[in-house]
Amino acid sequence: MREILGRRRRLRRKEATARLDAALTCATVWQWPVLPGVGTAQPADPYGESAGLGCACPEPDCAVPGAHPFDPGLLAATTDERMVRWWWSNRPAAPVLLATGGRAPCAVSLPAVAGARALSALDALGMRLGPVVATPTRWSLLVAPYTLERLGELLYAKDWVPSSLRFHGEGGYLVLPPSRTGAGQVRWERPPAPLGTSASVASRGRAEGGAPAPAAPWLPDVEAVLDALVEASTGAPGGGSRLAY
Repeated sequence: MREILGRRRRLRRKEATARLDAALTCATVWQWPVLPGVGTAQPADPYGESAGLGCACPEPDCAVPGAHPFDPGLLAATTDERMVRWWWSNRPAAPVLLATGGRAPCAVSLPAVAGARALSALDALGMRLGPVVATPTRWSLLVAPYTLERLGELLYAKDWVPSSLRFHGEGGYLVLPPSRTGAGQVRWERPPAPLGTSASVASRGRAEGGAPAPAAPWLPDVEAVLDALVEASTGAPGGGSRLAY
């Protein structure tokens, strides 16, 4: 029993160190503003239908348990090293949240099953992708910063876009690896790659024992990603979308 407890403590310390390192890399190396997410808590009824990790916020039916800002709020997101260290020293289990938009990356997300199909389709089209964040429920393709006005123009110019898409722009946020939320573990499906290197190359390097380089990650333009997603989603049997839920 002591050996099991000791192993669990070592695992928790390792995971806490990984989250702090990830937050520091985002904030100080990549200059991406981050903040701690609300985190998870044991449900009031651990044997009920919603058994599993719940949200630490006061909302009993939180739609994104553990994966949203609470205290501090989103406007507190920063690239300051001292603040980041203080946050995760006091809350080592907190998820790492990226405040999207402004000078930080934005994202386009899809349901997990559709996201896996989309990556295969975009690879077949020869589309160069940036980092891709995967959770058990959704996959998010990181893109270069865009304004809400530009996104509106792009969507207006389209006859149709997949209804499964969500856009994480200015005023939004995205949970980053190696966080754990109520939905489960967050991971890089395509790790960040430095300028001049594709995410697929970085992924192969990781698989061969290497680590993603800490240089500023390359990000595709949202228009290119949106065009490719629309193209990849059309032509499904029966006239539906290949990227539907």
